[in-house]
Amino acid sequence: MTVVLFRVDERLIHGQVVVGWAHWLHPRRVIVVHDAVARSVVEQDIYRSGLPDGVDAAFWTEAEAVARLPEVLESDEPAFVLTEDLETMWRLAVSGVAIAEINVGGLHAAPQRERVLPYVCLGDSDLRRIQELEAAGVRVTAQDVPTAPPVRLVEQAEE
Repeated sequence: MTVVLFRVDERLIHGQVVVGWAHWLHPRRVIVVHDAVARSVVEQDIYRSGLPDGVDAAFWTEAEAVARLPEVLESDEPAFVLTEDLETMWRLAVSGVAIAEINVGGLHAAPQRERVLPYVCLGDSDLRRIQELEAAGVRVTAQDVPTAPPVRLVEQAEE
């Protein structure tokens, strides 16, 4: 598998991911990196139920993702990687996973977060991680659906 998209979305597998992104990118597998979901068969079954035929799901802890994503990146079969937050994606990147670009699709209102786009609210720690990722050469964009233009979050947050 090759990773066709690294995406941050609090909702993980949901309609926008399946109907929009999976239809557009045609992954063979969606890899959810989330420690608690990786240990919950019930949650995994719920997430799998929303996937179209022909698309598999894998649920990995962060440690599993760090160990297994390099092999995924070298494969020819397309995969899609999802995390719930920027912090997790940042930890993958600093652990050596070769991430060139991160798509942020849904970080919603919460205490200590400010709205920068209709579907993205960021807190100070999110902004720090975006700046660190960008400084390391990882492009961080927001894009709710594949037909929308990507927006650089580092620029959006500075406005």
